[in-house]
Amino acid sequence: MQNTLVLNPIISLRYPFALSLKLFWIFSLISIISLLVFYVFQVNFLTREIYLIQSSEERLKKIAKENESLETDFSKSNSLANIENYLSNQNFEKTNPGQIKYIKILESEIVTK
Repeated sequence: MQNTLVLNPIISLRYPFALSLKLFWIFSLISIISLLVFYVFQVNFLTREIYLIQSSEERLKKIAKENESLETDFSKSNSLANIENYLSNQNFEKTNPGQIKYIKILESEIVTK
């Protein structure tokens, strides 16, 4: 004896499955498009940052070279020969250590007009 009982389901199983598959493809497409847009913005940002870093490094090298040239100019201008030339042009004279005389001022005296 074969007895078979068949029940008709109240809700069809095929309709919600098709709807969820359609939603899956819509969400997949939206996520792929959003990830591509995000990728483009990241590449743009990265390219801009690399350009800024390279330009900053070039400026740094230029400033370092300028600093070196300024240091050499400063050392040349502050050499002992240049100081002696400056002093001779300003009418200074050399003195002997024995010719220097100091004025002694007592602490108790005050000069007034």
